[in-house]
Amino acid sequence: MLKRNVGVANIVVGFLPYFISMRSDIWSLYRNIPIQYCLTWPEIITSFYGNMADVGKTPVARNEKASSEFGYVGIDAILEQMRRKAMKQGFEVNIMVVGQSGLGKSTLTNTLFKSKVSRRSVMTTEEERIPKTIEIKSISHVIEEKGVRMKLTVIDTPGFGDQINNENCWQPIMKFINAQYEQYLQEEINIDRKKRIPDSRVHCCIYFIPPTGHCLRPIDIEFMRHLSKVVNIVPVIAKADTLTLEERNFFKQKIREDLRANEIDIYPQNEFDEDAEDRMINEKIRAMIPFAVVGSDQEYQVNGKRLLGRKTRWGTVEVENTTHCEFAYLRDLLIRTHMQNIKDITSSIHYEMYRVRRLNENNTKPNGQPAIHTNGVPEHEVLSHEM
Repeated sequence: MLKRNVGVANIVVGFLPYFISMRSDIWSLYRNIPIQYCLTWPEIITSFYGNMADVGKTPVARNEKASSEFGYVGIDAILEQMRRKAMKQGFEVNIMVVGQSGLGKSTLTNTLFKSKVSRRSVMTTEEERIPKTIEIKSISHVIEEKGVRMKLTVIDTPGFGDQINNENCWQPIMKFINAQYEQYLQEEINIDRKKRIPDSRVHCCIYFIPPTGHCLRPIDIEFMRHLSKVVNIVPVIAKADTLTLEERNFFKQKIREDLRANEIDIYPQNEFDEDAEDRMINEKIRAMIPFAVVGSDQEYQVNGKRLLGRKTRWGTVEVENTTHCEFAYLRDLLIRTHMQNIKDITSSIHYEMYRVRRLNENNTKPNGQPAIHTNGVPEHEVLSHEM
């Protein structure tokens, strides 16, 4: 401490001749400074050593200190910017419904979005009622709610499972899904590609299981085993009001056992849980799958309220009442909680696997172009599925 004081004294003595030789007008200017703005010698020394102590600090530390001292910066405003941009662009979602005729696929889809987004099949003759092949039909609607605009595309697959021989009936659907990936890939690698590539990729496939009350049929197992590798599958028990609660719980348990036994990974997949919170939420969902659902676009008066439901001889089945069926859980999963995640998994997992495979084929082929099936599916892939 003594050495430090001696050093300061030497500094003052050294500069004293300079101060004395300064012009009188400068001294007079100094004398005119109000006394409250002048520093005492102890304050000058404290300030000097305080500044010396800051020499070792990094600019980052100073900036952080300045940020906290000067208050709100506004970084969180980026969320509002992203929201406005998303609202302007709108959203796209493509949902495929697969199942035998008569399971209420169109009715459930209309109930989900509370709109006529899917047309019922109108067949006049027995021959027309059972198509000879699977026909894949798409219908798009723009739905707007509270300023949010969404383009919804529903892909129906009439004819699936309606034949006497349903062997490999999943192949046309597999080819269609891969064809959408191929279309997106060609747009993506185009030199003059569009600013926003139209997305026709299938984000989710709702698979309708008939309410047999026993176990999964071979056609159910084969379809989900193959398609779960290329698309997010959400299985549902159709027309669950035809089962008692005991039959429904037994059937759900048998289906989960069949899924595990055949290593069928349905959505939400275990390996895609991002953190502990996601894992906890998704575990609850996986414990409820398959959802036992009832669809209806008819409203009935129940206890003074207008509710969607199905009227039976013993009462009204309320579609959105979780004690009657699990439609509300399915709606929340597909729309309210996991819609964006379903799209992200499609883009970052399923489409990415297809893209990597196709680009590897281009690198290994002598002419740089792999053999392509007429619907956009690589030839070797079609052959492997047909074996």
